[in-house]
Amino acid sequence: MKTLNIFGALSGAALISMALSTTAFAQDFPAGDITFVVQAAAGGASDRSSRALVSEMEKELGVSFIVENRPGASGTVAFAHVAEQEPDGYTIGFAPVEFAILENIGYDFDRADYTYLGQIMNSPVVLAVPAESPYNTLEEFIAGAQEGGLSVSNSGSASSFAAATVTLANMTGAQLSPVPFDGGAPAVAAALGGHVDAVAAGAGETVTAYTDGTLKVLAIFDTERHPAMPDVPTAQEQGFDLTFGAWGGVYGPAGIPEDVVAVLQDAVETAAQSDAFREAVSPAGILPVFRPGAEFEEFIASEAARYAEVLN
Repeated sequence: MKTLNIFGALSGAALISMALSTTAFAQDFPAGDITFVVQAAAGGASDRSSRALVSEMEKELGVSFIVENRPGASGTVAFAHVAEQEPDGYTIGFAPVEFAILENIGYDFDRADYTYLGQIMNSPVVLAVPAESPYNTLEEFIAGAQEGGLSVSNSGSASSFAAATVTLANMTGAQLSPVPFDGGAPAVAAALGGHVDAVAAGAGETVTAYTDGTLKVLAIFDTERHPAMPDVPTAQEQGFDLTFGAWGGVYGPAGIPEDVVAVLQDAVETAAQSDAFREAVSPAGILPVFRPGAEFEEFIASEAARYAEVLN
């Protein structure tokens, strides 16, 4: 019995020590560099938003962020990588609209595998064609696709851009062939190079080409015109009730301690609502939009239900 009592005392001391260590860990977080994983290639809206955000988070947390671009398989290469990391807050990443789409198109993807830290942006979907294209309106483009098939590049088969293309085809009887790439930047490049007839991408990924005249933006799939493209009518204005956006936020693996989550969420909120972040992304056509972690998770669930109706 005496031995058992001594063992119990030691066990209690060990448990207290572990609890103190965990508390100290949370209070000391972050004590080193944080890796931020982006699921798309450099140059697109996901990458630009991520880099602008972490630049401000570095100031808030006093540590460096290492941005890793891991494109591939509609983002699942990056998502799986983050899910496998230690849930200590030192590996987080960009959560795009694919979080609401993958489960609806047959991917093995579970939203419960992640911790949600907040929405930071939205990039409404636009349909654009090369400057030399014969199409100048959405109606003309659809008529052309009804007569003969047209190809439309996008950032991946599980993207909102692919979903918008498929939905437009289903609504109108247009023969549209989605052509997936690993990210918005290469999808836009394909259109600029004449390798496809059009591109469905985010406003943030097309605004530069729109401004310099190398792409003609035929429609924006939002409820109102985009401030960076004020002369581009919405799809609704042209008689097609379609709204799609390439929104995004910040996530990490499931199981991050609550104290660490609180630190990260505060930093995400401060960074996403900063003037510096807004000034960095707005000229690229990206709309700053903030939702805290719990609201972001609920928003993703509502979007997943909407995409279930669109895609199934």
